[in-house]
Amino acid sequence: MEDLKFTRDMAQLAVLQRIELADKFLMKVRKLFGRYLFSKLFSKYLINKRKISQNYLKVINNEYQNIEKFLNDGQKILSIGGGIGGLELLILKKFPNTKIDLIEKNYISEKVKYGWDYKNNEAYNNLTITKKFLNLNGIDTNKYSIYDIDKKNLPIKSYDLIISLYSLDYHYDFNIYVKYLRSVSNKNTKIIFDTIRPDFFFNIFEEISVIKENESTVHKSKRIKCTVFK
Repeated sequence: MEDLKFTRDMAQLAVLQRIELADKFLMKVRKLFGRYLFSKLFSKYLINKRKISQNYLKVINNEYQNIEKFLNDGQKILSIGGGIGGLELLILKKFPNTKIDLIEKNYISEKVKYGWDYKNNEAYNNLTITKKFLNLNGIDTNKYSIYDIDKKNLPIKSYDLIISLYSLDYHYDFNIYVKYLRSVSNKNTKIIFDTIRPDFFFNIFEEISVIKENESTVHKSKRIKCTVFK
């Protein structure tokens, strides 16, 4: 795929969502000046927009390849916590008859917090930027819909595939979504997400398989594919 088109605001948002995109210099700046100044100032003005774009494309390409075998043209896909929308962009580029609903929060927390959010209050996204990113990179607005989770107007339909990489049960608690997930899935729905506690889900789903072990992450998480709620 050709290079992604990024504005500076898009590059900043990508760095806030994925700290691994930052270079060593920016990481040192964050350590020296703290996460508040990093999120409000340095992550915007000290980034190399082109380099962030290239790094981000590599990351989402790897994620796409990991779930590619579960993708088919014409699927109805739900994405929870997809951030700026890079993975969703690749899917929509590859499968012209597929449509994706994206569910996200719509604010950036005062101080970036990486790891588990016990209160489920943290957020690092801007839905206007997500829409601009998808449109700037050639995705028509009729191919996707974006929903603010805090407005309680989530779509109710049956999905073929639900994806939530490094969000559902990696940063947020699965339990805040479980009732909704039950309402939008059927016996054939595949649900893919990262978790630090895969054994917990044997009590929730009929079938679970590990499709990736994330040894490089702080929490040594696993990506699992689940089907059929008990």
